[in-house]
Amino acid sequence: MAFFISAAMLFLSKLLTEKVAAEEKKKVVSWAKAVQILSEPSVEGDLTFYLDIIQANTTIPAIVVNEQGKITQHCNLDSIKSLDENFLKKKLEVFKAENEPISIPVVKGINHQVYYGESTVLQQLRYYPFVVLAVVALFMMVSYFAFSFSRRAEQNQVWVGLAKETAHQLGTPITSLMGWVEYLEMELGILPNQAGDEMRKDVKRLNIITERFSKIGSEPVLQMVDINKAVQNAADYMTARIGHGVEFELHLYPTILYVELNVNLFDWVLENLIKNGIDAMEGRGKLVCQISTRNHKVFVDITDNGKGIKGNNFKTVFKPGFTTKRRGWGLGLSLAKRIVQDYHKGQIFVKESVPFIRTTFRIVLNEVRY
Repeated sequence: MAFFISAAMLFLSKLLTEKVAAEEKKKVVSWAKAVQILSEPSVEGDLTFYLDIIQANTTIPAIVVNEQGKITQHCNLDSIKSLDENFLKKKLEVFKAENEPISIPVVKGINHQVYYGESTVLQQLRYYPFVVLAVVALFMMVSYFAFSFSRRAEQNQVWVGLAKETAHQLGTPITSLMGWVEYLEMELGILPNQAGDEMRKDVKRLNIITERFSKIGSEPVLQMVDINKAVQNAADYMTARIGHGVEFELHLYPTILYVELNVNLFDWVLENLIKNGIDAMEGRGKLVCQISTRNHKVFVDITDNGKGIKGNNFKTVFKPGFTTKRRGWGLGLSLAKRIVQDYHKGQIFVKESVPFIRTTFRIVLNEVRY
């Protein structure tokens, strides 16, 4: 609809411009005839009518040239600049390109030529539709971004509400599970120490996950943490659960690196990246986590040798709903991006991907120096 409206506007503007141009040509012809009559030495009678015609032309610029090509007269040009002969010659070339000249018979066999340009009104009329279209395009762009922002805000409210409700629903059974683990171990004594420890860890992990969901949509509390320790804790938990087919390597930074983190949310990011790497390798391969720094930036790289990511999907993988898995909602990397960028003022992106050789996700955080 916008296309057809724009096309119709341009078409009508073209018709109107052509009509105004034709009217201006008629005025110039009348002006040229008046100039011709007044220039005749034998003219007699009342010349007021012809003088009025010449004086009435206050908008259309014109230049009269004799048979030798010399400028003999001009009107409606800049009064200061028109004193410069070069300025008049340049204007004459412009007028020649714009319109066909009008001949003025001076004597038998000798004609002067009148070259004329467009009035300011006609020039504005030519550009007017493009200005209107630019304003309409700007309005449509602002409307589109406003609508997109409103839609994203509404979607965020839905996800935040769903996450908080999930956290609320999980709270009761998790508390019950914690009580039953204590009861089985202490009262009945039927849980071996190792099994009891692992069950407590998993219940604690469920509690942490519930806390994560409850914090979605709220401003997280950041604390100054050694990134080595935060990554080590997440790696320790995941190492026991990644399976025997995955070789996991962790390369910490040799010295303490402080960053501002919400540890629970950052663990979530690492878990997502590690799980995605394991899925990409289909449970068999090598997973490497490495910490480095440069120019007061801390880099956490998660690298796997799985099937990789296509170059045109480097940014798409972080959009909600994008997934290559048969099962999954495609929210893990989207949430990871929000946690890193919105909450920690950092960056997360696909650094490189070579199928079955290496695919690296990079997290960039700001180092705290004091």
